Amino acid sequence: MTAGRYAPSPSGDLHVGNLRTALLAWLFARSTGREFLLRVEDLDTGRTADGAEARQLADLAALGLDWDGAVVRQSDRTASYAAALERLDVYECYCTRREILSAPSAPHTPDGAYPGTCRDLTEPERAARRSERPAALRLRSTVRSFTVHDELHGEYTGMVDDFVLRRGDGTYAYNLAVVVDDAAQGIDQVVRGDDLLSSAPRQAYLTELLGGVAPRYAHVPMVLGPTGVRLAKRDGAVTLAERGGPSTVLPELASSLGLAGSTPVEMLDGFDPQSLPREPWTLPL
Repeated sequence: MTAGRYAPSPSGDLHVGNLRTALLAWLFARSTGREFLLRVEDLDTGRTADGAEARQLADLAALGLDWDGAVVRQSDRTASYAAALERLDVYECYCTRREILSAPSAPHTPDGAYPGTCRDLTEPERAARRSERPAALRLRSTVRSFTVHDELHGEYTGMVDDFVLRRGDGTYAYNLAVVVDDAAQGIDQVVRGDDLLSSAPRQAYLTELLGGVAPRYAHVPMVLGPTGVRLAKRDGAVTLAERGGPSTVLPELASSLGLAGSTPVEMLDGFDPQSLPREPWTLPL
């Protein structure tokens, strides 16, 4: 099986930017004969809003997006993440975000890269740190960068550091969960916002370490609010219901993408990823 997917976090209602990405993920999958799967990324319970998942699924269906099989929830798959973790070379890390930013080696590492503070601690040093705070688990990476191919951005080489696979509170990290889930579900096409492009090299590298093949990526432009920053709920009427429902939102999305048709199925006719806009779209409010 080959498949694409859409994987929202149930932190609230989907806004127009989320819906635009979901539509594109559906179009990419259906236009290439792939199945289209839905996965709810609900590992971070602190960001899960009551009833959000049901409303998100209802909005996607109202737009005319269908999906294959049952919806998968990451909260049901922690045993798979634990099994994958056992196959990887990891080490304990006790650093806080502040400690990472203030580490002596931090100015000499790429932006956002972990400087390796805990990588070579001795066992006595680890024991002393364990008494201070729970340990996160980081991948002991053997590369500094990795290259992926993106349908819209071409060859992209990004930084790979010793990134977190399990947080100090025991929650499995997004970078691990998404790789394990994509492999388990036969996902070979990932369409998502281009704010996630920089994470693709880490995930592709981790996929390779686990014996898999990285999916085909397509990181699509973001939707911006009136101030020119990423669209958010504070920008006003941004959800499907707030903007008048599918009869209003679908034409907006089609126009922003240069597509013809009043339904996703109609938009499939003549859909060409290479003709998609490469610049962000500012939502008219």
